[in-house]
Amino acid sequence: MQKLSISDLNLEGKRLFVRVDFNVPLSGGKVADDTRIRGALPTIRLAVEKGAKVVLASHLGRPGGVAEERFSLKQVVKRLSELSGKEIGFASSCVGDEADSKKLGLKAGEVLLLENLRFEEGEKANDAGFAKALADGIDIYVNDAFGTAHRAHASTVGITAFVDKCAAGLLMEKELRVLGKILTDPERPFIAILGGAKVSDKIPIIKSLIRQKVNRLLIGGAMAYTFFKADGYTVGKSLVEDNMIPTAQEIKKMAAEAGVELLLPTDHQVVDSYDPLNSRRVIPIDFTNAGLVGLDIGPETSALFDKALTGAKTIIWNGPMGMFEEKPFDEGTNSLAKSVAKATADGAFSVVGGGDSVAAVNQAGLTEEVSHISTGGGAALEFLAGNELPGISALNDAD
Repeated sequence: MQKLSISDLNLEGKRLFVRVDFNVPLSGGKVADDTRIRGALPTIRLAVEKGAKVVLASHLGRPGGVAEERFSLKQVVKRLSELSGKEIGFASSCVGDEADSKKLGLKAGEVLLLENLRFEEGEKANDAGFAKALADGIDIYVNDAFGTAHRAHASTVGITAFVDKCAAGLLMEKELRVLGKILTDPERPFIAILGGAKVSDKIPIIKSLIRQKVNRLLIGGAMAYTFFKADGYTVGKSLVEDNMIPTAQEIKKMAAEAGVELLLPTDHQVVDSYDPLNSRRVIPIDFTNAGLVGLDIGPETSALFDKALTGAKTIIWNGPMGMFEEKPFDEGTNSLAKSVAKATADGAFSVVGGGDSVAAVNQAGLTEEVSHISTGGGAALEFLAGNELPGISALNDAD
């Protein structure tokens, strides 16, 4: 999938609209994890060095078309300025008189960040009028927000109808190059690790991975309980998608017929539903009774998954192994992060995507120990499932 690249364009004096992904976690009005901001820096720096007038636009959270202070991108400007080493301007709206005035007032090498795109209903609705307003005065459109490429919104698709040159940014190019190789020609043994809450969120990618004959498929997190219930286990009050039980049975059959080894947890951390912290303990999966809730994989499973990664040449990981946001139920996810880093050091090419998985790698200080941190959770899954991503299709093809 060869798309026009920002590297191919003469940017001097041109006004660029760069769709970035600054949908970052905040704490106390400050950026808590700047991974996505760092990911956009190469494109921003290239544009500045080539003398462009740079307009950045992003969404933050889900404000639902209403301006909410807690979702304002002005909370991101300071960290962006620090990381980029230059003062970044800010417009308190993304369209209208102030935004237009600041866009048109940019000089070569200057950078302006617009307010949250999702403060306007026209963004998610892909409204043509809103898209045209975003495009006013813009010479070149650049999409560097892979994490939103699976959404047909005004800033990812609609705007391209009003700008002649629409190119991929450097981060977008990297994501497509890395994930494209995994999709078409992964080095083997190829191992996929999937976690998170819902089987339904990951059906297309699971089936795609089995069709690609991934060598091993490791499934953890709450989604594993749907598979356990499908096998007749008692899962207590653990999260289960009952309507997905036939699908889980189908997936297990597909894997067996394709010769794909599907590994599920053998033990888990459980709590009594009435006294979570004091009742925490580790038990085998088949010892689970009706009053228990499973919240994380256990140490036996961590060791099993660690061994399963031995000798791997390609690893993809999306989704936590437990209720990652609540300590101590982050232990399984953190252990897996260390196992992926170890396998990478031993020669595997590893790709980690999805907010909790990336957070685990960051918190463990292992960001530099994996091959690629993907900025797109849902987008990466859809891409690897072989689906067309609207935000990529809308870009100009390379000559």
